Amino acid sequence: MDNKSVKIKTIRPETLEFIILYNQLKGRAFNGNAELAEALGFNSASSITEIIKSRQNIDTEKLRIFKEKYQEFISVKTASVPPVVTTQPVNKPYMGIPMYDVVATASGVEVYNDINDSQPVGHMYFPGIEDCDFALPVWGHSMYPYLENGCWVALKIIHDNKILPGEVYYIEWGDYRMYKRLLAAESEDEIIAYSDNTHEKVGDRLKYAPFPIKKADIKRLCLVKDIHKKHNH
Repeated sequence: MDNKSVKIKTIRPETLEFIILYNQLKGRAFNGNAELAEALGFNSASSITEIIKSRQNIDTEKLRIFKEKYQEFISVKTASVPPVVTTQPVNKPYMGIPMYDVVATASGVEVYNDINDSQPVGHMYFPGIEDCDFALPVWGHSMYPYLENGCWVALKIIHDNKILPGEVYYIEWGDYRMYKRLLAAESEDEIIAYSDNTHEKVGDRLKYAPFPIKKADIKRLCLVKDIHKKHNH
């Protein structure tokens, strides 16, 4: 992998939080990097750019100032409501989104097979996912703790393949399907696939190291809109 693609080995959680909030608030709370840099006490707008492109981590104190200054703009996600899963048609105008139980290999490597060739195992519905297209389970631990093995996620197809850096997506590319947090890369025609699980290592290397993907190779791009985590009873 080209070392220019990823300038820092480990993107800290506070940096990921800043990138996500930055994309949510830009244009609402502030108009550009110059304005934000001044508000946070950076010497130039380029400091913001370096953080957004994952070339450097943000200082925890800067993140605190950012969240405090724009607190009124930061939306708090409401508590999840347990979904209603139905396997038979019901007398409702809206049944929910189809659930496809697409199975991965035991190794956790998601081998590609077209969802369009599968039959839904049921439907999922709870408030807030009406604009989603379908639901899939999560396999493996690369996105832990954000996505846990065995949970179900509601996905919205991004037809124009426009990517909001910092958000988590379900992607199909080459012969693989996977969930990754997508970050901006050095090259405009690439995106960095980043795994939230930075704790598991093989020797001194990350087990789930970030890697670049050519945007042109992405067959399907879906935004993770909501997560239904399994519960232990």
